[in-house]
Amino acid sequence: MPHDWNILGLSDYEIKEIEGQNQVILQVRYTGPVRCPHCLGESLRNKDSFIRVIRHENWGLRQCWLHLESHKFHCHTCDRYFNQRFPGILPRRRNTEAFRRSVYLKHLDGIDRQTLARRERIAPATVERWFHNYLERAVSERQDAPCPRVLGIDEHFFSRKKGFATTLCDLEHHRVYDVTLGRSEAALEPYLQRLKGREQVRVVCMDLSDTYRSIIQKHFPNALIVADRFHVIRLINHQFLNLWRFLDPSGSRNRGLLNLMRRHYHNLKAEQAQRLTAYLQTLPALKIIYDFKQRLTNLLLLKHRTARQCRQLIPSWLEQLRELTYSNFPQLEQLGRTLSAWSEPIVRMWRFTKNNGITEGFHTKMEMISRRAFGFRNFDNYRLRVRVMCA
Repeated sequence: MPHDWNILGLSDYEIKEIEGQNQVILQVRYTGPVRCPHCLGESLRNKDSFIRVIRHENWGLRQCWLHLESHKFHCHTCDRYFNQRFPGILPRRRNTEAFRRSVYLKHLDGIDRQTLARRERIAPATVERWFHNYLERAVSERQDAPCPRVLGIDEHFFSRKKGFATTLCDLEHHRVYDVTLGRSEAALEPYLQRLKGREQVRVVCMDLSDTYRSIIQKHFPNALIVADRFHVIRLINHQFLNLWRFLDPSGSRNRGLLNLMRRHYHNLKAEQAQRLTAYLQTLPALKIIYDFKQRLTNLLLLKHRTARQCRQLIPSWLEQLRELTYSNFPQLEQLGRTLSAWSEPIVRMWRFTKNNGITEGFHTKMEMISRRAFGFRNFDNYRLRVRVMCA
């Protein structure tokens, strides 16, 4: 047949006959070269012939089987006997690699192994074993990949028994680099010491975690720490709302006003801005603090600034830190101390545009992976799936 390769998806095979209705049976003969698998010799003697029954990938909804002519050979070069080898079919296998890969892709797309095993008439354990084999093969292809230049680091919850895990994300190429169990410096120390290419990391984006900052300073000597803009803005809003509850307990319980206070002023509609302005006019002290908060957040929302523009913004930043420190409000004083301690990573947000939103998005996908599997007990299995499905 002239289109045997298009039908089978395998090269050097010839279809002799097609039979069956509910199950397609292909009488197939291999036409490619035959060599000894031990010495690659071609001086062979045919000792015996037999038929191998091989499961192949489905034709639509119908199962496909190959009845393959096989031979037993004797090699004159190394004086050894062997059964014939075929491309696309591993030794002692009853199925082609194409069929195994089709099962892997279906399970990867979300079909549970019980349903998939029932449809393909194989064991559920076989589905799981094939799936793990392909996951390990995919991970081994980039096993020795060095650390990315732009790294995002954050924690996420794994299980009640084993606690939290740390995610290392390649922010430059939008993929998860690795996942490791633990979030403390003692738990991450052995893993980071084995990590290759740590000196190649130039930028690390993270939230305001003192633990992660000390880890980065110790194990990534050439990296600059950049604070995540979302977490900095959230911290400012959190302390501002705490102060608002102290100044006006009854007003802070109003859900409508709470929604307006949390938003940036430039995102308010005209009627919303008018309502908020009318409320702030009744509390002049709160209005001053609100205006200061808006100036501070607008300063931190600046992006894509050159080094010269950043130097021009630093005096304004230092002046606002000084106002926070001497504000005589405990909430603002605490905010000022935190921002002062993280001053350098925060001002780098003007220069570097990457943020940890990519890592947080992958955490959502990891939750879906865990939910689809009804949770994981073995962290190695979880790590294997994350590295493949989030790459």
